[in-house]
Amino acid sequence: MADDSSIKLTDEEAIDFHARGKPGKLEITPTKPMATQRDLSLAYSPGVAVPVKKIAEDPDSAYDLTTRGNMVAVISNGTAILGLGNLGALASKPVMEGKSVLFKRFADIDSIDLEVDTEDPDEFINAVKYLGPSFGGINLEDISAPDSFVIEQRLKELMDIPVFHDDQHGTAIIAAAGLINALDITGKKIGDVKIAVSGAGSSALAVIGLIKAMGAKHENVLVCDRKGVLYQGREDGMDQWRSAHAVDTDKRTLADAMEGADVALGLSVAGAISQDMVKSMAKNPIIFAMANPTPEITPEQVREVRDDAIMATGRSDYPNQVNNVLGFPYIFRGALDVRARTINEEMKIACANALAELAREDVPDEVGAAYGKRLQYGPGYIIPTPFDPRLISKIPPAVAKAAMDTGVARKQIKDLPAYAAKLATRLDPSAGFLQKIHASLRASETPKRIVFAEGEEEVVIRAAYAFQQQELGQAILIGRDELVNREIERLGLPRSHNIEIWNARHSANTSLYTRYLYDRLQRDGYLERDCRRLVNQDRNVFAACMLAHGHGDGMVTGLTRHYNVALNNINLALDPRPGERIIGMSVMLAKGRTVFMADTTITERPTPKELADIAVQTAHAVRQMGFTPRVAFLSHSNFGNPETEDVARIAEAVRVLDRFYPACDFEYEGEMTPRMALNYDRMEAIYPFSRLTGPANVLICPGLHSGGIASKLMAEIGGATVLGPLLIGLQRPVQIMPTGAQGTDIVTLAAIAAYELDRDHRDWAQTAAAKGS
Repeated sequence: MADDSSIKLTDEEAIDFHARGKPGKLEITPTKPMATQRDLSLAYSPGVAVPVKKIAEDPDSAYDLTTRGNMVAVISNGTAILGLGNLGALASKPVMEGKSVLFKRFADIDSIDLEVDTEDPDEFINAVKYLGPSFGGINLEDISAPDSFVIEQRLKELMDIPVFHDDQHGTAIIAAAGLINALDITGKKIGDVKIAVSGAGSSALAVIGLIKAMGAKHENVLVCDRKGVLYQGREDGMDQWRSAHAVDTDKRTLADAMEGADVALGLSVAGAISQDMVKSMAKNPIIFAMANPTPEITPEQVREVRDDAIMATGRSDYPNQVNNVLGFPYIFRGALDVRARTINEEMKIACANALAELAREDVPDEVGAAYGKRLQYGPGYIIPTPFDPRLISKIPPAVAKAAMDTGVARKQIKDLPAYAAKLATRLDPSAGFLQKIHASLRASETPKRIVFAEGEEEVVIRAAYAFQQQELGQAILIGRDELVNREIERLGLPRSHNIEIWNARHSANTSLYTRYLYDRLQRDGYLERDCRRLVNQDRNVFAACMLAHGHGDGMVTGLTRHYNVALNNINLALDPRPGERIIGMSVMLAKGRTVFMADTTITERPTPKELADIAVQTAHAVRQMGFTPRVAFLSHSNFGNPETEDVARIAEAVRVLDRFYPACDFEYEGEMTPRMALNYDRMEAIYPFSRLTGPANVLICPGLHSGGIASKLMAEIGGATVLGPLLIGLQRPVQIMPTGAQGTDIVTLAAIAAYELDRDHRDWAQTAAAKGS
C-alpha cells in the first residue's frame, strides 16, 4: 500500500517523465558481449543448440542457463488500477512498468510487464497459465475482486512457480509486521486481542487471513463492509470469501465492532472511523488506517482523543507507513533464489516476522540521517523504512528458509549467512542516495532557501515549482517580477505557489551587495559603478551575493551560460573555503555500479599535492552520500610500467596522502588504469599488494581533459547516467547545471545544493591532519 501523496506533481511533469528519451521506463539490455560474429554464434545459432538440448534433458537447468531464475512477470487486466478503477489493460501499462522498475530497484529482479486484454477470469487464467516456462514467478496486480481471488487460486493450482497477488498479500504482510511490533509494545498477545476491521475487499480479506494464520482467533475478528458486520446468518452482500469470516455476534455496525476492541484495521475509505469510535476502544489501542490517499482517520484526529494509541497509515508523510515495497521485492528474491514452486503462508509469515525483527534492531546512522531524526523502536517506529539498506539481506533469507522448511523449494541454500552477505552487495546503493537526500531535506525543521539564478526561463520556473512542491526547500527565482509572474500564469501553475521572486534591478539590497563586491574587487581594477552594474545586470553575481549575506542557503545556475563563465561570475562574490579548493565531481551510474570521478571541471593539470587534496575532498563527499570510498588514482599505466613524467606525478600524489593524511578514513591506491581499478579480480591476481579491498568507486583523474572527456563519453555512448559535475569546495553550496539541462536535472542539483554535499569537510580534514601529525 505505497502512497506518495505528500509529494505533489503536475500533470505535465508526469507526462514528461514517461515520454522523454525512450518512452516508458524499461528496456532490454544484453548481459553477454555481442560485438563479434563468434559472440552472435554463441548467443544464437549454432551455439544456442547446446543449452537447448541441456534444458530438454534437465528442465531445472533453465534456471542456470537462462534468465528464468531472475525473471518475474507483472500481469494485469487493468480492472482496478491504483484506486482509479477499471480503465482497461492498456491503461494499466504505466503502472505495471513501474512495478517492474521497483522489482529491479529494490531486489535486483528483472521483470517484464504483461497486460492481458480480457475481463473474463477464465480467459485471463488460460492466457497466463501457458507462460510458466518463461518466468520464475508471476506478480498479479490491479485485478478487481472477487475475480482476483479466483484467478490467483486457479493459477497457483495450475502453475509450478510462485503466483502472488500483491494488492492482497503485500499489504497483509506489512500490516502483520507492524501488528507484531505494536502488540509487543503494548504487551498484548495476538490470540487474546479483539480486532475490528473496516473493509472487506481483497486487501482486507488477505490481512484477516494472514493474522488468523498467525494466531488471531476467528471469533475475535469482526469484519465490516458497507452494510455492516459480517455475521453468521447474514445474506445481503455475502459471498464465499466474506462468509468465511462471518462470526456469531449481535454486533451490527463498525461502531459496535470497535467498542472495546484492541485493534482497528482500516482498509476501506477516508473518514470511515470516527473519533467516538476511537474513544470506545480498549486501553493502548492499535489503529492501522490504511486507506489511500486519505486514511480512515488521521493520526492528528486520533491524538485529539487518545494519547495511548499506536498508529500506522499508508502514507509516507506519517510515521509507520504500510508500504508494499517492503515486501514483494524481497519475497520474490527469496523465492527465486530457492526456485520455489509457490509462495505459501509460512513464507509470508516469515517475511512479516523478519520485518518486525528488523524494526527492533538499531537503525544505521545513514537511515536516521536520511529521515532527519534518530529512528528507534517504539510507537513511532514499528515498521522499517523503505530505504533501509538492510532489507535486502534480512528478508529474502527468512523467506528462502521458510520455503526450504516447508518443502516448496527446488534448490537448497546451505549457508544462509553467506547468502545474506552476498545479497548485501547485490544492490546498487546509488539507487537510494537521492531518495535519502530528499528524505533528509523533507525532515529538516528549517527548509533551505535555494536561489534559481535564471528565474525567467520556463524550465527553471517549472523546476523551482517542483522543488518546492516536493517539499525539498523554499525556491527563490531571480528575474523581473512581471515576466516571471506572466510565465507562471502561462504555465498554469497555481497562484498559491509561494515561490519568492527577487528582481536584481529593484532590490533593496543593491547598495549592500555593491559595497560588498567593491570591497572585494577594488584592487582588481573594478570601479564602484562596475560592481553596481554587475549586481544589477548579472544574476549569477546577484545570487552569489545573496548567499554571501545569508539571504539564501544555496543556488543553481548554468542553463544559459557555459560552466566556466558561470563559475567565474560566482567567484567574484564567493571564495573557496579556507584550506580547500574548488573541484568538480561527476557521479556515473551504470550496470548496477556507482562510480565517482574528479576533478572533471576545474583543475587542468593538478600537482601531486592538488591531486591528494582532490582525493580527500571527493572521498568525504562520497561518504556523505552513503558510500564507503575506495580511491584509485588513474593513469595510462599500472604502478610505473611504463614510467613517464605524468605517471611519476600521480605516484607522488599517493605518497603525499601517505605523508599528509595518514589518518585518512578511506582506502586509496595508484597509479593504475581504469580497467585495473574497476576490475578487482584482475587487480588482485596481478597486483596482490594493492591496498584496495574491492573495486574502486572513486576515480581521481590526472587532469581536467581526461576527466571531462571520460565522464562525457560515459554519458553519451557508455550507457551511464551521469549526475553533475557537482561543485565542491565553495564557501556556500552552488551547483552549475549543464547548458540545456532538463527540469528533473535542475531539481536534483537544487536538492544537492540544499543538502550541502561537502558540509563539514573542513572540520574533518583538519581532524584527519591533526591525527596524523
